[in-house]
Amino acid sequence: MGLIDLLKKAFMEGYATSSITIGTVLMCIGCTVAIAIYIYIIYKIINRNSFYNKGFNISLVIIAVITAAIILTIQSNIVVSLGMVGALSIVRFRTAIKDPMDLAFLFWSISAGIICGAGFAGIAVVASLFITVLIILFSASFKSTGTLVLVVNADSHEREGDIMKAVKECCQYSKTRARNVSKSGMNMAIEVKTSKPSALIDRLMKMDFVTDASLVENDSDIM
Repeated sequence: MGLIDLLKKAFMEGYATSSITIGTVLMCIGCTVAIAIYIYIIYKIINRNSFYNKGFNISLVIIAVITAAIILTIQSNIVVSLGMVGALSIVRFRTAIKDPMDLAFLFWSISAGIICGAGFAGIAVVASLFITVLIILFSASFKSTGTLVLVVNADSHEREGDIMKAVKECCQYSKTRARNVSKSGMNMAIEVKTSKPSALIDRLMKMDFVTDASLVENDSDIM
């Protein structure tokens, strides 16, 4: 079987209708690695402004190749396929996925391995391009709020009005998210949007009843 025939089977026809040779295996793994590296690059680009887990990204490539090898093996022998199903049924994954997008990339990697292992790499390429377009479109439709969380501690809860007055004068937007009052004082968490964060902190710290104030970045998203 020539190179053109291998490429044709790897992208459009599937391997189930033909005997699996070394050339077929290499072509399948090669196509899977190429698509997996593409997923690796997209994941790295998407996460450039947030926490980037390099180990997870590398695992996406490995998982795609392993999945393709399993699917390729299952197609070669019915007895092996039954044994593989039994073996995989006892596998349990307990690693928590914190970001929903990580879960999407994980399924993308597994799906690419399955499709390439079945001999339809062309479908995997087209699907990957569509997935990339969807990720770009939906990522562009969401933007960061640009807000901060102001945490203020005061030794008297009776001065809340003075605190909020200072906040409103220095911020374009403010909303109280939490308020804790005790006999020794008060703690407030206020969501704010300001172009002068330093001026806001200086203004609050000049108040005798304010013991400390800090600004924390807010990672929430809006449409």
